[in-house]
Amino acid sequence: MIFTNLRRHRVRTAIGAVGIALGVATMLSVVGILGGAVKMFERILRNDSEMVVFERNVSDLFFSNVPIGLVDELKSKKFVKDAQPVLFTIISAPDRPVVTCFGISPNDGRLKKSEWLAGNISGFREDENGVVLGERAADFLNAKLGENIELGQYQYTVAGIVRMENGFENGGVFMPLATCQKAFHKEGVCSVVTVALADNHEASEVKNWIQANHSGITALENEEFSNSYSQFRIMKITAWVVGGCAFLLGGLSVTNTMILSVFGRIKELAIARVCGFSRGQISRMIFGESLLISAIGIIAGWVLSKGVLILLRAIPQLQGYIEPSIGLKELFGASILAMLTALIGALYPAWYAAKLNPAAALRFE
Repeated sequence: MIFTNLRRHRVRTAIGAVGIALGVATMLSVVGILGGAVKMFERILRNDSEMVVFERNVSDLFFSNVPIGLVDELKSKKFVKDAQPVLFTIISAPDRPVVTCFGISPNDGRLKKSEWLAGNISGFREDENGVVLGERAADFLNAKLGENIELGQYQYTVAGIVRMENGFENGGVFMPLATCQKAFHKEGVCSVVTVALADNHEASEVKNWIQANHSGITALENEEFSNSYSQFRIMKITAWVVGGCAFLLGGLSVTNTMILSVFGRIKELAIARVCGFSRGQISRMIFGESLLISAIGIIAGWVLSKGVLILLRAIPQLQGYIEPSIGLKELFGASILAMLTALIGALYPAWYAAKLNPAAALRFE
């Protein structure tokens, strides 16, 4: 009877399913977009490393100040394979008020792994004014290899142009660390130090050494940092809040659909009661219809969100910023919320249908 009832009222069924589908699609799309941003920033930090070292109790890594001497200290330890400093800054350019700038050493792996569109890594030297531009940064700065560009208060020579998978990096400027420190009055410090562990050594060795020797600094494994960093948590919470609001609208559509369904077949429900259907069976039928509508909406919402994310990723300006893959955790969470929304939306219609008096309902007009 559940399938029969839904087929008989196709428009009402479609309205309820669309409400759930839009809720699922909104949540998964927002999670995909914000999750992609989080993953991109994580990749900036990881750079073939297992740990990140930064100043304790800072709200954002742009405000972190780690003594540059810590890099050599870490490199000298047997449990560290490599340590690379990174200075995160924001710089302005003509017609572009905000450009992300990365102060790095010439040995940083991210430039070595990039696709060089112009120039080569030998042109990126410490203590020089040559900068490397991501492909998108070169486009919006209209810069060519060997030209001088204005960044902030200084002029820099374009030493290379690279293409990177990471959208933030592809739209950023890579500056020699010492040059970046001087430009932003950050002499002697960096924002973070990425640490690659030596073979057969544990992250706890780095943590214990940092704790014993540098009380104002903290070291976290990449996964720990991703789970604890306040900006990442805010972005993830935002995704679920936006999705939750969308589900409220979806729940209202399910409630409306089920109420119309119940009031549109009161006599039919009364006949079912006369034929021996119990109140519990009537309630389960209403809940079953609601859950089936939700299941249709979940599938449609997942397909819709997947299509939206793929289309967004295909836009050249957004390439590298969108993560089209949606994890099982997000899909499971959205499905559970959709099911709960459908059940809550069916509570009143199921209660009303179950309490119907068959004799009175048969006289209902």
